[in-house]
Amino acid sequence: MRHLFLGKLFVVLVSMLCVCSVSARKPIRTLLITGQNNHNWQVSHVVLKQILENSGRFSVDFAVSPSQGKDMSGFVLDFTPYELVVLDYNGDSWPEETNKRFLDYVQGGGGVVVYHAADNAFSQWPEFNKICALGGWENRNENAGPYVYWQDGKLVKDSSAGPGGSHGSQHEYVLNGRDKVHPIVKGLPLKWRHTKDELYDRMRGPGNIGALLYTAYSEKETGGSGREEPLIFTVDYGNARIFHTMLGHAGETAENNTAMQCTGFQVLLLRGAEWAATGKVTQKVPKDFPTESQCSYRKDYKEQK
Repeated sequence: MRHLFLGKLFVVLVSMLCVCSVSARKPIRTLLITGQNNHNWQVSHVVLKQILENSGRFSVDFAVSPSQGKDMSGFVLDFTPYELVVLDYNGDSWPEETNKRFLDYVQGGGGVVVYHAADNAFSQWPEFNKICALGGWENRNENAGPYVYWQDGKLVKDSSAGPGGSHGSQHEYVLNGRDKVHPIVKGLPLKWRHTKDELYDRMRGPGNIGALLYTAYSEKETGGSGREEPLIFTVDYGNARIFHTMLGHAGETAENNTAMQCTGFQVLLLRGAEWAATGKVTQKVPKDFPTESQCSYRKDYKEQK
């Protein structure tokens, strides 16, 4: 009996230690850069913070730039305290010192999330375009790099002339998995239905995609390219870990925000952010993940326990 009691006590103590270890794990310190965008950054940056912090895995600070056209000289950022930088910015150039510090951070192996229209930014900054791999708008054309799309089972780099960046009308569409083993997508469905959103197409740039995770077909009927477009991927850029998602067009309010309320968008953001910061994904595949035929929503931006 005494041995049985000691055995049960040992199991209880081990379980308590495991729980304490998990609860004691420090949140990933995250810097979210925002303040200018051709999209509704006033909604997107607040929602991104909610998604990240509601997971219990991240602690998010904001770096909010001056308004467009205002003096940017004081917008000098310190990246050294952070394990992750989330880009929700598309606007005026940063001060040269911030550019230098950002490149030092990324080239030193920092984690980065490129979110939606952040890949529109800084079209004349070659290193930034390599950090995104693909971008659009802001006068991008064949000089920015080739169009990149999925065709006949592989990525195609198309150097034909034309503007970079477009999308048709917002609609639901199916994401098609191109990688089964990368930690960000391991265990997730190969096909899942995304809620109503923009579908970026005709994106172009250096095209230094690392792991291509999901593509989607841009239908001509909705004003799209008629191509299978890369929408979620990692970027091959030195020692850095960079996660790029083109999903998540911000709505009018946090409550009326269909694309960002998609469970698939939120789960991929969380898994991609954790991987970018740590190189690992500890999150389990959730039961509420969308299927190929059915969208799923987290309207309060957190997993239902």
